[in-house]
Amino acid sequence: MIQEKAVDILLVEDDDNDAALTLRALRQRNVGGRVFHAIDGDEALAFIFATNLHGEWEPENAPKLILLDLKLRKVSGLEVLRELKTQERTKLIPVVVLTASREEIKNLESYRLGVNSFVIKPADSKKFAEIIGDIGYYWLTVNEPPH
Repeated sequence: MIQEKAVDILLVEDDDNDAALTLRALRQRNVGGRVFHAIDGDEALAFIFATNLHGEWEPENAPKLILLDLKLRKVSGLEVLRELKTQERTKLIPVVVLTASREEIKNLESYRLGVNSFVIKPADSKKFAEIIGDIGYYWLTVNEPPH
């Protein structure tokens, strides 16, 4: 994990175990070298919008992917998503919501706000790591973002 503004992935996850597993899975697939881990929605917004401790970043250094948990302390994942998708400089960044519950997927507001994908976190850590690795590989290697 790095603490600079040029990152490939912004991970927004308040569960220490899920965050550690996610970071490990990304490293195993060689897509986790430039990841910033925000522990809550407030820190994610401070990072992405360059407030408080986090410096300004250039648009070409924006995260290529945001992995977002919806159930966060302070500012909810849904509020983070809403803010990301309403701001010109961040609305095109792909957002993949990681959730433990199928009930959260039923919330159509997330789709209306522009979430790119919902992924249910498997209980099996090996399967979870495989899925996270696939997500990182796809969005950072296979996907062609708009220029």
